[in-house]
Amino acid sequence: MRSFVFRITSMASNAAHHATGWAAGLIAAAAVAQASHTSLEHLGSLLAFCAAVAGSTAPDWMEVAWWTRARRLWITHRTATHWGIGWIAVLVLSYHALGHAHLWAPLLFGFACGGLMHLLADWPNPLGVPWIWGRHSLNWWKSGRCDLIVVTLAWVAACWLVRPLWAATGTRVVGWFAHLAR
Repeated sequence: MRSFVFRITSMASNAAHHATGWAAGLIAAAAVAQASHTSLEHLGSLLAFCAAVAGSTAPDWMEVAWWTRARRLWITHRTATHWGIGWIAVLVLSYHALGHAHLWAPLLFGFACGGLMHLLADWPNPLGVPWIWGRHSLNWWKSGRCDLIVVTLAWVAACWLVRPLWAATGTRVVGWFAHLAR
């Protein structure tokens, strides 16, 4: 039993970033559905979801020099690609653009939502995240440990944030069934 518990609580950070990325995708899709006032809101939600899943690992893969054979980092890990202000700025600007029916807005919003979720998942470990200028760490555990807690918190937050959309959808479905019953 002990080895089973250890395996669950010490999953690889990459897997944790993917799992929190799906939660970020749910958040992004719900936000786009609520902010969109176009007939393409379902497409926008789908695009935001997919972009958030991709964005959840972006701060790490954006550091890799893909144009070289060595595939080494072209910048130091957890510097510019993990900068909190940048991700928050992209999130806010793209959220504002959602109301203006720009096709790129759901993609950028989802990508930023995933990137921000990545930073939140990295924040508890000792290396920290450069939110404003210098790195800040909650220093709760080493990277790769207790990732189950981070994933659980991400999914709890996602479920809590999409509550209003589920309630509105539930009301519409009940109204539709009531209309059919007449």
